Amino acid sequence: MEPVSLQDFVCALDPASLPRVLRVCSGVYFQGSIYEISGNECCLSTGDLIKVTHVRLQKVVCENPGTGQTTELAPNFQGHFSSLTGPQSYGTLEELVYAATQSSKLLPIHFMSTHRITTKARVVPEEQPLKLEAVEMHKGTCCARCVLDSGAQQVLLHLPLSQKGPFWKLEPGPPRTLLQVLQDPALKDALLTCSAFPWRSLTLMPQYEVEAIMHLRRTIVKIPSTLEVDVEDVTASSQHIHFIQPLLLSEALARGGPFPLATEILEVPEGSPSFLSPWLNSLQKGQRLCLHGVASPPWRFLASTRGRKVPRHFMISGAYRGKLRRRPREFPTAYDLLGASQPGQPLRVVTTKDCEGDELENLGFASLAVGDRLEVLGSGQALGQHEKDIDVLVCQRLGEQSGEDEEVEDQEQILLPLYFSGGFVEELSDARRYSLQDLTAQFSLPCEVKVVAKDPRHPADPLPSFPGLQLEEKILEPFLVVSLDSDPEVCFEIPPRWLDLTVAEVEELPGQPSGPLPTATVEELTEAFYYRLRKLPAFESQAPPPRPPKSKGLSEQKQQMSKEKGVKSSQVSKLQEPPLLPKLGTKSLPKVTQDSSNLYSEVLGRKKGHRPAVPITEDSDDEHDYEEILEQFSKTL
Repeated sequence: MEPVSLQDFVCALDPASLPRVLRVCSGVYFQGSIYEISGNECCLSTGDLIKVTHVRLQKVVCENPGTGQTTELAPNFQGHFSSLTGPQSYGTLEELVYAATQSSKLLPIHFMSTHRITTKARVVPEEQPLKLEAVEMHKGTCCARCVLDSGAQQVLLHLPLSQKGPFWKLEPGPPRTLLQVLQDPALKDALLTCSAFPWRSLTLMPQYEVEAIMHLRRTIVKIPSTLEVDVEDVTASSQHIHFIQPLLLSEALARGGPFPLATEILEVPEGSPSFLSPWLNSLQKGQRLCLHGVASPPWRFLASTRGRKVPRHFMISGAYRGKLRRRPREFPTAYDLLGASQPGQPLRVVTTKDCEGDELENLGFASLAVGDRLEVLGSGQALGQHEKDIDVLVCQRLGEQSGEDEEVEDQEQILLPLYFSGGFVEELSDARRYSLQDLTAQFSLPCEVKVVAKDPRHPADPLPSFPGLQLEEKILEPFLVVSLDSDPEVCFEIPPRWLDLTVAEVEELPGQPSGPLPTATVEELTEAFYYRLRKLPAFESQAPPPRPPKSKGLSEQKQQMSKEKGVKSSQVSKLQEPPLLPKLGTKSLPKVTQDSSNLYSEVLGRKKGHRPAVPITEDSDDEHDYEEILEQFSKTL
């Protein structure tokens, strides 16, 4: 096939022959490195192969060849078109008949008039097709015997050859719809007429959208047929060519198969790893995988280790078959106790921290000591500070003897505000071994457990080696079961939401296991990915614990301490100020006639001696102090 423009190829294409493989013979490039405009492919290189899978009519441009005026028609346009044999019109019927006989064209011929024709028998509307069957004499006048097809019946008319037009010759056949005209190759670029337009003639230029597959393009490529590119049909010589179409794991999950699906990794998403598993290093470009389908069940549990300085985090599949035993739960606040209590399941705890009732700002709240046994009854309200109702936890204080059938009559009922920060440990005597499904069905999360028997299908199960685990959250997320081509026995589960690999379908992989797949049911998570999961909207909807009110006593105590500090600082400043001496005149000083060296020695001697401390009080008489100093000074002299 010789290269043709894409528009000509699409217009002559038979939709029943799809798909067709085309080679681009002359590429097109739009300025500005624009690769796609409005979702359409706008850059094709010479030599590219495209596999056309579908052609869709977008619109039809209708043009008046005389004036160049254009308008757009929708694909569902309801008008009808008739084909003109040429651009020439005839002024009378005689000219039309003469032109037909000169071209050796036999009667009958089809024609129409662009003006209304009025006869005694009938009025012929403008642009109404007529069939001229013969020329004969009618009532002494040479007339053209014409047939008007009105649909229900055919009307015979005798029009004189002197009847004025203009008249246009038409191709034989009834008027056609828009799609019928576009599907007829003989009417390509033909002059048409349509009663819906005031133009004598028009041409139709269809515009299509070509959907095609290209190498390494994940989505269907959409190419406008008006793109100025030449193509060549190479379908016959390209039967062996396989177009690689990238596929995301999320897309494979959404379309639901078919599974198993043999694939090859084209691209691995960038970012920090989510799992600390050995199979994660195998997910490299070029690695072949087999997608076996959706993992069942679809839920997972987040768990963290207990009893370690640096906790480790795991995601446990709902298909985990290990055995678990409950461990006593620890509750830091009364709010946690209320959240853990369930109707019909008594919750008994032992306090691990002393607390006086005065610390709770209300004498109605009980004091707790280490070792006190409590049974949670429910929630309530009590009068707190500032005479406001606050939410409280209602508990029953139990005796020292523990037992399931312990009588609680005449026991003390105590109230604890929900913001109370103490320490409680669950009193537990349950030694049963639970499966993961039974445990989570009977008890609410979070739940403290100890794995006492590992999963028999998972020999390297790490959970039994830890002294305790806390099952924290339940996640409902679809996973895909995947195995490696290099080692079909290594099966694992990938969440496409957080590890969306780009793969391509390949031929079926040999050697895949036919029985149940040995899938790992425990995956260790990185710390960053663990906290990312805890920030999911399902977890963010949980209500935070209540904030404790500001302590009134503590604020008053701080104010009192600030006042005392102010008084002390003022007293210290007064002690540090030197005593003021009165100004002495020269007349009051005694005359010194002797040697002053003895005086200097005596004054130094008195300074070295210990002077008795005089307490400074607010009522002390300053004048008396001055007189005493003057007396001592005179004695010294």
